[in-house]
Amino acid sequence: MNLTERIDNIMVELEGCYSLRVFEGNDPYRVLIRTILSQRTRDENTDQASALLFSKYQTIEEIAGADVEDLEKLIRRAGFYHVKARRIKMVSQILLDDYDGVVPGDVDELLNLPGVGRKTANCVLVYGFKIPAVCVDVHVHRISNRLGLVDTKTPEQTEIELIKVIPKDYWIELNDLLVQFGQTICRPVSPLHDKCPINEWCDYYHDMIP
Repeated sequence: MNLTERIDNIMVELEGCYSLRVFEGNDPYRVLIRTILSQRTRDENTDQASALLFSKYQTIEEIAGADVEDLEKLIRRAGFYHVKARRIKMVSQILLDDYDGVVPGDVDELLNLPGVGRKTANCVLVYGFKIPAVCVDVHVHRISNRLGLVDTKTPEQTEIELIKVIPKDYWIELNDLLVQFGQTICRPVSPLHDKCPINEWCDYYHDMIP
């Protein structure tokens, strides 16, 4: 079986196991802020911090005008909250000043925003605009290497290599499916091999078989 067939089988199985989720109503601004909050923290912490933040401040104008100390209290669970609070306030003000409050749907423009790297930019394209992009977080990086789709050391390298092998039709759903798979089955520690729907095509699993 060639790599393309393996990828097709993997994606079909994951599509059958998980439903694609909606993040912050797929509003590009909320997706951007949520993804900034997600940096270097656990998924559940991101969910809690994002929910608290947007329960009090609903618009970009409100966040840009909020006191940093209040933002810090709301997003504390996300970790690194001093840095993140200032960052989301700064990004919000830049968007108001330079983009009329509209998040750009262009990767280069997104990368010009403070604290926005390739993962964040690509997540905004995928979840905020439904523009095909390969969004690589810790789950995608880990699972892609375990499956043998790539052999890389960093998420940046993983993005480059996945672009070469993953058909573009899968790019939008790839991150969400692998994140859910990584949260439930292919965990960083003690992955549930016996419950894995794609272990047939996993190099990591087959390397463990005596």
